[in-house]
Amino acid sequence: MRVLLIGSGGREHALALGLAADPSVTDLFVAPGNPGIASVATLAPVDAADPAAVAALAVELAVDLVVVGPEAPLVAGVADAVRAKGIACFGPSAAAARLEGSKEFAKDVMAAAGVPTARYRACSSESEVRAALDDFGPPHVVKNDGLAAGKGVVVTDSPEAALAHARDCGRVVVEEFLPGPEVSLFVVTDGTAALPLMPAQDFKRVGDGDQGPNTGGMGAYAPVLWAPDDLVMRVMRETVEPTLAEMRRRGTPFAGLLYVGLALTPAGPKVIEFNARFGDPETQVVLALLATPLGGLLHAAATDALAAHAPLEWKPGAAVTVVVASHNYPGTPRTGDVITGADRPGVIHAGTRRRDDGALVSSGGRVLSVTATGADLSAARSAAYALVDGITLDGAHHRTDIALRAAQGEISV
Repeated sequence: MRVLLIGSGGREHALALGLAADPSVTDLFVAPGNPGIASVATLAPVDAADPAAVAALAVELAVDLVVVGPEAPLVAGVADAVRAKGIACFGPSAAAARLEGSKEFAKDVMAAAGVPTARYRACSSESEVRAALDDFGPPHVVKNDGLAAGKGVVVTDSPEAALAHARDCGRVVVEEFLPGPEVSLFVVTDGTAALPLMPAQDFKRVGDGDQGPNTGGMGAYAPVLWAPDDLVMRVMRETVEPTLAEMRRRGTPFAGLLYVGLALTPAGPKVIEFNARFGDPETQVVLALLATPLGGLLHAAATDALAAHAPLEWKPGAAVTVVVASHNYPGTPRTGDVITGADRPGVIHAGTRRRDDGALVSSGGRVLSVTATGADLSAARSAAYALVDGITLDGAHHRTDIALRAAQGEISV
């Protein structure tokens, strides 16, 4: 099977590693890719958000499957353009990708499907935002209605900060705060059948102890051993199946990867958000533990054959990923700094590029997601941080407490 993967970040490097390890994948192309991905795939230049360009590349390479990694190409309609050429594509249509492209749309779908989630109001004026903040009270949750690269959400006790974020965004969704630890669940689906992957937990705040502003994610771990035993079954029954049914009812079935961000509240699991693709950095740890061949799984979902797919198999142990970020991230990151020590197994490239002289340099905010496995979370943590210690990047920073409380048994629902 010839596969074309679209994207260039850490999620795509992790997907590329999984696809390259699948014996059924004979040729793997990644467009546009990054220097780390180049070690396991053939890179091809493309504007990932240009549906016609991606579809033309898929035809040129004569691939059997296209896998779309990032959200922006999905919202732009890349999957639609690929399917129009008669090529199987893993990723939802533009209409279905609105589950991520519009927070208001996602909330409307959840309401229609009876999905447990936070109360909310969609607001387009400052007076509407003020009224919603007063109604729900602190902590205030304000979300950009559109795509924001994982940084469109502000959670704050300050009404002024919440209002400032709303002004910057334009149209927003204001929600009540959902208490409880958070968990991410990935679900592979062909629109009807659905297979859940292993739950993971990520860390959104930039600093240790969940301090500082939200980011695209500073680390993750799996499995989530402290979660209730029936969590996945309950989320599939109460959230995933009703959502897929509602999307089918609307004539826009969702096929691809449904990311369910959850808060495990005292009243049970409630949805914080939906995404229309693999999450980053949770993908790194989940795929590190997946024993089932990835290419066959994604192809089954892309060809309406998921119901006949064998149950998923998992490797024993645990996985931890630690994000190494550029100076000043999540503000405007400094780029162009030389990186050393990133050529080892487990160091997944996210924001890197090669200079003309061959040096590896930073090219984004989240530069590397360093991933390791171990017999348990403590062992995986030790291995991941040992890899981090071998990396040099001027001005870089990372959290030192990824998976620490879970490893110490300090998290409970």
